[in-house]
Amino acid sequence: MTMDPNDSPVSGDPGELKDDRFVGGQDLTEWSTRPGRSLAHLTQRLASRLGPHGALILILAAGAILAMILTAIFAQIYDAVTEADGVAGLDHPLLDTAKGLRSPILNSAITAYTNVGGTVGMPILAILALAVLTIRRRSWTPAILIVSAAAGSLLMTVAGKQLFGRARPALADAVPPYDYSASFPSGHSLNSFVIAGIVAYLIVLRQNNPRRRTLTVTVAALFTVTIGLSRVYLGHHWFTDVLAAWILGAAWLTLVITAHRLYLTARAGGPRPAAQATAGP
Repeated sequence: MTMDPNDSPVSGDPGELKDDRFVGGQDLTEWSTRPGRSLAHLTQRLASRLGPHGALILILAAGAILAMILTAIFAQIYDAVTEADGVAGLDHPLLDTAKGLRSPILNSAITAYTNVGGTVGMPILAILALAVLTIRRRSWTPAILIVSAAAGSLLMTVAGKQLFGRARPALADAVPPYDYSASFPSGHSLNSFVIAGIVAYLIVLRQNNPRRRTLTVTVAALFTVTIGLSRVYLGHHWFTDVLAAWILGAAWLTLVITAHRLYLTARAGGPRPAAQATAGP
């Protein structure tokens, strides 16, 4: 696909609303609940003053604040669960199992793989996805969503580590190179979940074939799961650090996708109740 020299991503993809509005037969501008419709009407009013992208950025900023509050609450719940030795009772047995599976070759391979979800690998993947999707779609929407998703994920990781400060497994139980930051939540797991999830979502929006949509979601899910499990295998995180990261990542990703749905609804002229929905193309 080529971009006309006179076209600019700032102007937006003329077909963005048509192409991104439906996933299969589901209209993303359809809101079946009263709170959803109320939020969509509010977004429409914001868009009339700030523009659709301005409203999207404002909603994502508000969502980031909500995500930070959620992280603080979750940290308190997590602390209580850990003290009660509930889910955390899985941590030591799973670490012992991982230690029994280790070998020099496997350790090297999994260390290389886990780095893909690290502080160097994930930003590179995110930037590549951002550039490709933004240029191909001639819209800033993919860039806004990917940057916001990644920024929120990073903030949640930093906040969680500072709020809880849980110690990682002992260095004697870990595979070098070692990490020395707090253990909760697993940054690799949280960031890979959110970034892989938002990129998969953006790709699925333009896939009309159900099998391709399923394949896209499956690849993203496998990537997220294996990155998380690699952290346990290497002894860099407890399993509950990874589990918490997945839960927080799912919550933040849901907020980002909801913000995009509100953006599409504002561009469509307002929310559509379920009774008025029509099948997608």
